[in-house]
Amino acid sequence: MIPSDAGYIFNDFYIRDDMLPGIRRYIEHGISPGGFLQAVVQNDLMEACGRADDENLKNLPAYVAYFYNNAPAECWGSTDRMRAWVERLQKAQTPEGGAG
Repeated sequence: MIPSDAGYIFNDFYIRDDMLPGIRRYIEHGISPGGFLQAVVQNDLMEACGRADDENLKNLPAYVAYFYNNAPAECWGSTDRMRAWVERLQKAQTPEGGAG
């Protein structure tokens, strides 16, 4: 059963509403998320499973679908892509990076 606090739904899987701000901060501002979401972004299934709470573990397909369908391809899929994404967005937000 999908709870009322589901922020994103994919088939019978969901992402809780309280998890979406961390995802959005990462995508929009390059702010690294916590360990579970880092593992998801880096496409590290073993690490994501190890760091997930029971609810997020059961709903991993929703996280994959969210990034596949809603996030720029350049920001997820490997550790290198995540690192480059964070560096790019953080550089853009500094005065010497052009935003400010």
